Amino acid sequence: MSGSRLRVAVLDYGAANMVSISQAFVSAGADAIVAAGPADLAGADALVVPGVGAAAPAMVHLREQGLLEPLRDWVGAGRPCLGICLGLQLLFDASDEGDGGDSPTLGLLAGRTVALQEAPTLPHIGWNSVEAVKAHPLFDGIADGSYFYFVHTFAPVPTDEGIVVARTTHGRPFVSAVASGSLYGLQFHPEKSADAGQRLLRNFLGLVAAGPGAGAAVAADEKGGGTTFAPPASEAI
Repeated sequence: MSGSRLRVAVLDYGAANMVSISQAFVSAGADAIVAAGPADLAGADALVVPGVGAAAPAMVHLREQGLLEPLRDWVGAGRPCLGICLGLQLLFDASDEGDGGDSPTLGLLAGRTVALQEAPTLPHIGWNSVEAVKAHPLFDGIADGSYFYFVHTFAPVPTDEGIVVARTTHGRPFVSAVASGSLYGLQFHPEKSADAGQRLLRNFLGLVAAGPGAGAAVAADEKGGGTTFAPPASEAI
């Protein structure tokens, strides 16, 4: 950790609103660094892979900016990393999204990204509840069923069900949060999720500050405590 505030490097590869995600981390208590190249990762305590859009161009941009291998090395070293929306999907082996229907992605987690099944609307946009599969410190103080903001058409299907932390229902249930060691992923946008999102980002920063091993899941019978966060102005979908 560098100084009294954690430094979070947010990867800027042309696939996210860097102002909103950076400001969300600043509000949560960290210093946010916009990382457009490998040199920008120096001194960072955690790495964030944000993103909206398609997997194939995102992978091209990461490669062109020299961020692909540093990102893989970062996660391989067990350093804290959070993938958000497209950033979550990129963590897996491949995606059905794209012209060929088979876009290789980072391969940091086993599984692939597929289209939402039996969804009443696509894309899935708006507030929806996140249901715990197991307890995890990422959701400390956030009651089971709290609402977060989604914007997506695809979601990952992990090979290892053991990494699934939460699911959400839009048609068939899909994976909305995963955790594997110090690697975390969210299908929703915490930076757009009001108080629930801020609490989750503070929890993530707490895990980063606590060091390796802090992300181990707690006992299943402890899930569900904390504040229930509802969508503003009854905007649930």
